[in-house]
Amino acid sequence: MSAASSETRSPASTTFASIRSRTAAEPQQERLNGRLKLVLAVLLVAQFMLAVDFSILNVALPAIGDGLGFSLANLQWIATAFALSAAGFTLFFGRIGDLIGRKKIFVGSLALLGLSSLAGGLATSPEVLLAARVAQGLATAAATPAGLSLLTTSFAEGPLRQKALGINGALMSAGFTTGAILGGVLTDLLSWRWAFFINVPVALAVVVIAPTVIKESRPTARPRLDLPGALTVTLGLLGLVYGLTQAGEYGWSHPHALLGLAAGVVFLAAFFLVERKVAEPLVPLRTLGRRAVAWGNVLGLLAFVTETSLVYLLTLYLQKTLGFSPLAAGVSFGVLGIGTVVGGLLAPKVIARTSTLTALVAGGVIQTVFTAALLFLGTATGASLTLLLPATFFGGVGNMLVIVGFMVTATSGLPDAEQGLATGLASMSQQVGITMGTPIMSAVVTATTAGAATASAVHQGVTVAIAVNAALVLLGVVLAALFLRTGTDAPRSRFRA
Repeated sequence: MSAASSETRSPASTTFASIRSRTAAEPQQERLNGRLKLVLAVLLVAQFMLAVDFSILNVALPAIGDGLGFSLANLQWIATAFALSAAGFTLFFGRIGDLIGRKKIFVGSLALLGLSSLAGGLATSPEVLLAARVAQGLATAAATPAGLSLLTTSFAEGPLRQKALGINGALMSAGFTTGAILGGVLTDLLSWRWAFFINVPVALAVVVIAPTVIKESRPTARPRLDLPGALTVTLGLLGLVYGLTQAGEYGWSHPHALLGLAAGVVFLAAFFLVERKVAEPLVPLRTLGRRAVAWGNVLGLLAFVTETSLVYLLTLYLQKTLGFSPLAAGVSFGVLGIGTVVGGLLAPKVIARTSTLTALVAGGVIQTVFTAALLFLGTATGASLTLLLPATFFGGVGNMLVIVGFMVTATSGLPDAEQGLATGLASMSQQVGITMGTPIMSAVVTATTAGAATASAVHQGVTVAIAVNAALVLLGVVLAALFLRTGTDAPRSRFRA
């Protein structure tokens, strides 16, 4: 059993003094040994691949449509089918991992991802490809919280966990950017099918190695599965994601968008009513009522909504306004990817030397400033790249400070029995944020341009959406400063990178 599971930790509302005294009394391992390095490597490779999957097909969609005969109206379902299942089932599979074992869920879901990726690459009809995308989404919904739970229970709360979460966050964000680049490269040089095939050997390697190096992790007392809660929260998330994707495609007033959003709100309201009455709820309201868990996940949601959707906005700007090819646009995001890696490596140091709250606020301020700087992008290629490249680099650094701060905040101070729930909530915030960001910003662009596709109209729409994006980041800074100032911030650790 890992060090994280050998004790029951105090609630997030424990006073700073008591946390400090406990931390001082407990020796913490400051270095990674050989086995932990191997565990970390396996989990990080898997999480990186899952992040790549979110964006690798974005630039390949037109080629897939031409190859398999998708109509223009149905092309968006290649992305939507994945997003619906990935976001809608994350919390459910997080609890399933608590029941049958997180290692089993992790290995099984990676096997499903490999098989579904193979099926997608070999698909000869739209129906087969969409079925493969749904299976990929379900595999992602299961693997992401299971992998994060294995990470948090393999590394004791404190320095090592902060370091592991920092590297994990950096690779996740870098994976999203890498997917945009890799999708363009594979589609241009080989075929869109390789955007699927590339998952197969990686998934196979993880499935073979993981069982030998990762220990099983599950609570001592297995909770019962709250089926009414699982059903209502899944339907609620499916409704919200579907409504947002339809709003991004057709506008906020479209009947499908309104119906999906309304259904999502109704089912989520029903979910909270169910959780108040069942004996063993899927999400105990006492856990969700912890300020660190609740507000940490709100900040995580905003972090993923803003940075991933910014990639979409800048892709639109680079291709529609500056006339870049998909490959050139993808390569332009390499600087953003470097920024996220730097931010992920820097975040544990900032937390160690200051506090988690400092990382959240400082990262949010940096991201806000450099996102707002993109409002000055023009239509001249040279001047625009001179602004875009450094702004995306430093914005990526700031965003990663927020993401690592969110992960540490939302998973600290909880017993091992609640780690599956905590990481399920954190993974849900991540998945829903990634899924919601693009349709929200797409809807802003659509409303601003009124359907016009000229370079100047797209530039205007992107500028308005960037302003909304920066405002959302600033909102996260304000929320962190107001609600995480006392009683929920993690103590300084003794880790020095």
